Amino acid sequence: MRRISKKQRFEALIRYFQDAMPEAETELEYTDPYQLIVAVILSAQCTDKRVNLITPGFFKRFPEADSLAQASQEEVFELIKSCSYPNNKSKHLIGMARTLVNEFNRTVPADVEQLQRLPGVGRKSANVIASVIYKIPVMPVDTHVFRVSARIGLTSNARTPLQAELQLVKNFPESLISKAHHWLILHGRYTCTARKPDCPRCGLRDICRYYSSNKLYVDNQ
Repeated sequence: MRRISKKQRFEALIRYFQDAMPEAETELEYTDPYQLIVAVILSAQCTDKRVNLITPGFFKRFPEADSLAQASQEEVFELIKSCSYPNNKSKHLIGMARTLVNEFNRTVPADVEQLQRLPGVGRKSANVIASVIYKIPVMPVDTHVFRVSARIGLTSNARTPLQAELQLVKNFPESLISKAHHWLILHGRYTCTARKPDCPRCGLRDICRYYSSNKLYVDNQ
C-alpha cells in the first residue's frame, strides 16, 4: 500500500476542492450577522434545509435583535416548533438577542470568545459566525467535519472537536481555512455520509485512509 503523508493529503485535497468546489459557502440563508446567528442557533442538530424553511417567517416577525429581545418564549416557540429542541432554542434566541442589545450595542462581535458569551453560541457556532461573517481563519468542527477529516486522514487520534480543530487549522493554509470548513462539511453532507460513504463517486479515493483500508469491501458493494 502506497504511503501518503499528511502533507500530501492536504495538498491533494486542496487541489481537488479548488477545482470541484471553488465557491463553497454556507447553505444557511441570511442577509446580515444577526440573521446568521439566529440560523446557526436553529441549525444545532437540525438540517439547514429545515432552518431555511423557518427563518423567513421568523425574520418577518423579528427583523432585528431589538424586537427578538422583547419577545416571549411562547411567541418564538410557535415560529420555530418544527425544528429540533424548540424549547431550548426559544430561550437561547431571546437570550442571545438581549445580550446582543445590552452588552454589544447590537453589533455582532468578531472575537470567538466574545461570541460565546451569547446564549446558544458554543465554540463551533462562534467559529461559524467568525468565519462566515468576518472571514477569520477559524475552523468550525461539527459532526460532518469531525467524521470526514478523520476518515480521509487529515486528523490523527483526535478524540474531541477541539483536537480536530487544532490539527486542521495547523495544516490548512490560513487563507483557505474558512473555505476548507465548507469543503469538509458539504463533502460530509452529500458524499462522505455517516452511514454509507459514497466512495465510488468520491474524488478523494486516492488519498483517503478510509478507502484504502476498506477498498475491497467498498468496491464489492
